[in-house]
Amino acid sequence: MMGVLLMIVAFTVNLIGQELTESLVGQLINFVLGLLVLTIVFYIAGRAVVGKKRALFSDAFVISLLGTIVMSICLNFFGLLVGAILSLIVWLLLVKHYYETGWLGAIAVGIMALIVSIVILVILGSLLIISFVLFGSFSLILIF
Repeated sequence: MMGVLLMIVAFTVNLIGQELTESLVGQLINFVLGLLVLTIVFYIAGRAVVGKKRALFSDAFVISLLGTIVMSICLNFFGLLVGAILSLIVWLLLVKHYYETGWLGAIAVGIMALIVSIVILVILGSLLIISFVLFGSFSLILIF
């Protein structure tokens, strides 16, 4: 799966025709890490709501990838309010299609994904605070 991502990144960079600058590399790393975290969140939420037979990791990856792309397009073309509503509908359609569930199941997966995201953020925030207390500002330098 990581090889496919690297091929997509290489193709995109060649298509754009830009050199790999620090800004572009940072954006690509941010995109890949965000996609990975979002895939894990949707996988956990999908397994909790629709079960492990219908919630595959590959489906969670496709939902995350397509949802992120469509969300970016909607927010850029339609503004914040309309873009957010359209992207929410697209996310629900993707979950509904790939997890083979109804609208209520898709909404439940969305709510569960929000809960899982909050739990992950709390855990990561706690780890950051603990590392800051134990190691001082040095740990912040390693993160940024």
